[in-house]
Amino acid sequence: MPLFRFMTLFLLAAILAAPLPPHGPGAAHAAPAALAEDTAALTAAMQRRYETLDSFEAAFTQTLVNAASGERGTRTGTVRFKRPSLIRWQTMTPEPELLVVGQNEVWAWYELEQTAYRYTVEQVLDSRTMLRFIAGKARLDEDFWVEDQGEDAGLRRLHLIPRKAEPSLVEATVWVDPQRMVMTRMELVDFFGNINAVTLENLAFDVELPADVFAFSPPKGADVFDNRDKGAQGVENLGQ
Repeated sequence: MPLFRFMTLFLLAAILAAPLPPHGPGAAHAAPAALAEDTAALTAAMQRRYETLDSFEAAFTQTLVNAASGERGTRTGTVRFKRPSLIRWQTMTPEPELLVVGQNEVWAWYELEQTAYRYTVEQVLDSRTMLRFIAGKARLDEDFWVEDQGEDAGLRRLHLIPRKAEPSLVEATVWVDPQRMVMTRMELVDFFGNINAVTLENLAFDVELPADVFAFSPPKGADVFDNRDKGAQGVENLGQ
């Protein structure tokens, strides 16, 4: 499985946005400087809220679209996060898969294949993968050009372009619910035009998450591939 499947984790860095700045019908006609200030205020508020977020959990529906073949696949599951950098991304359907970022190591587990891949936390969080965002290792306002595209079906839509180009992410769009003040939709596009879209539901914040949620040990007899000495190369091949 390509790392692209897990890339939506970066958008959860701003999962609980602070109150949004005013953005009424007349905002589209505001001066460019005013729009820039409005967008900067929004991204700063989202970053501040993330920095105060202790934990969260949510259900996700993920749609992956292959640009070359047009093939679409849908997955459902749950995601959990606890500061400073603990992550559990668990796919339930169509087949069970698991990514765990623990205190000392990272595991990707594919149950049907009985195969596990092992990494260091530094490999994953220091590489240019989107897991850096959920762990607070990158900043939305510093690593992206952010365009506020206004209201979209009652949500606030932001378009993101990475300041440093990379094949795994060329653009992203997020939708913020101004009533609940959370991101509920996100869509990522890679260099080849492949789309990774996620919708979040049943969001809960600052929840109690025991330590064993972020621990994993491969079962006896599983195939284990240890990538801890492969640096960024191993991370780019995460799950393949």
